[in-house]
Amino acid sequence: MRILVTEDDRDLLFAVAVTLRGAGFAVDVAADLATADEALAVNSYDCAVFDRMVPGGDSLAYVRHRRHTGLRVPVLFLTALDGVGHRVEGLEVGDDYLVKPFAMEELVVRVRRLCHRQEISRPAVLRHADVELDSGTRQVRRAGVLLTLTRREYLVLELLLANAGQPVSRADLIRHAWDEMAQPATNVLDVLMAQLRRKLRQPPLIHTVRQVGYRLA
Repeated sequence: MRILVTEDDRDLLFAVAVTLRGAGFAVDVAADLATADEALAVNSYDCAVFDRMVPGGDSLAYVRHRRHTGLRVPVLFLTALDGVGHRVEGLEVGDDYLVKPFAMEELVVRVRRLCHRQEISRPAVLRHADVELDSGTRQVRRAGVLLTLTRREYLVLELLLANAGQPVSRADLIRHAWDEMAQPATNVLDVLMAQLRRKLRQPPLIHTVRQVGYRLA
């Protein structure tokens, strides 16, 4: 699962990132709203964590605006503003609200819960052409034939299916299939993709997008 954390306190940002990575999340970080906005525009996240006041303005106002433009990522606000009105406003705009100082263990539980909510909202079955991936049973079929995939082949195909017709960058595929503490060698994704293409058989579905990554066509 991939998380975006926006916080301008370097020490706290480092501590939150280390804690979430230790809990098994892939974590991207931003120190201001401009960087966060750019990250949200080009990446897919399971959850976003925002400090209320960061360079660029009030992140609550930013999230409220982005909700109107299609942002669907679950959001957790971190803040020292603990008044009832602040908490209510935060829960109306975001999905959770955690007052500083907080226990890292509680943060992990809240983030995991939001990511789980995001997973539930996704289709249980992803389909493209004659390929079907059932996230409940973790089974993949092509033309009705059950395929035997490794865990990472399954995860790569899952992300390609979720973005069918759109290019998916090599970096995003690697983040999705490998945790950040076990980044693969440069050619490992290419080897995996060759194996996956062979298992999917003809006609070919996975196409290389030069200097970007891959897409299902």
